[in-house]
Amino acid sequence: MAVDGDIQKILDLIEQAGRPPYRDQTLEEARAGYQVMVNLMDPDEEPIHRTLDRTIPGPAGEIPVRVYWPRETPAGESLPVFVYLHGGGFVIGDLNTHDPLCRRLCNRGDCIVVSVDYRLAPEHPFPASGEDCIAAMNWCAANATELGGDGSRLAIGGDSAGGNLSAVCARTARDQGGPELRLQLLIYPGVAPRRDSESHAAFGEGYVLTRDNIEWFMEQYTGGRNLEEDPGFAPAIADDHGGQAPAEIIVAGYDPLRDEGIAYAEALSAAGVATNLVNYEGAVHAFMQYYGASAACREAVEHCGAVLKKALS
Repeated sequence: MAVDGDIQKILDLIEQAGRPPYRDQTLEEARAGYQVMVNLMDPDEEPIHRTLDRTIPGPAGEIPVRVYWPRETPAGESLPVFVYLHGGGFVIGDLNTHDPLCRRLCNRGDCIVVSVDYRLAPEHPFPASGEDCIAAMNWCAANATELGGDGSRLAIGGDSAGGNLSAVCARTARDQGGPELRLQLLIYPGVAPRRDSESHAAFGEGYVLTRDNIEWFMEQYTGGRNLEEDPGFAPAIADDHGGQAPAEIIVAGYDPLRDEGIAYAEALSAAGVATNLVNYEGAVHAFMQYYGASAACREAVEHCGAVLKKALS
């Protein structure tokens, strides 16, 4: 399938802009540039009933989170809770880069969304991000009523690096005996230990997420350590995938991470985990943040919202 027409226009704009690789930018420039991209691709703020920035306890101090409510609830009604872990290669991204997507998922999923501002590398390399996300998942399960939520109707999800962290959280929930998750929503997740798949070779240049930028992200996240045998770094290599929460996995046809997302869906399914895989064949990495510019993005957001609503009902 050819690249989606809307997305090809975005690729053309990126090529014309001549954006330098992340290793040639300062951290501040890389992080600010991500926000600029989001502002260009999704400039219209979707109305939401209410948001609140606060902190919750974490393993190394307070973790900032942003909580979203889709509507007012009558007395006696509580809403399900979706913990969202943003993408950005464990190095860039924050509550603001994913604010538009979280608003849309909150409204369409009819659920409380808790977006987690976990610690980033290189200031805080592996396993700091995962430790924060696990703490946030557990806090939401135990304190959902404080938010007007129902901790027994809990899901976790995220995009790219956030998909990796969501998979780590789902396996941790299984291994520690809870919380019981209704869903793990993994959006173009990076879950493999090495970048050696056919999709990495085919789409490592010219499709938003480049091979060089992936390597730079990994250098920052690992701190130079070899973590290829650690399932906390690469969930795909875990010995046992069974007993986890049902999974919805979204991949993009022109994404270097496509093949590992597909392989992970197959591994979960083979282990008896209820798993659904959706491949947006004409899309690229990060397309879920192109709401203002891509019909495929708008379709995927609607799909994810419907999946959330069904899983958490």
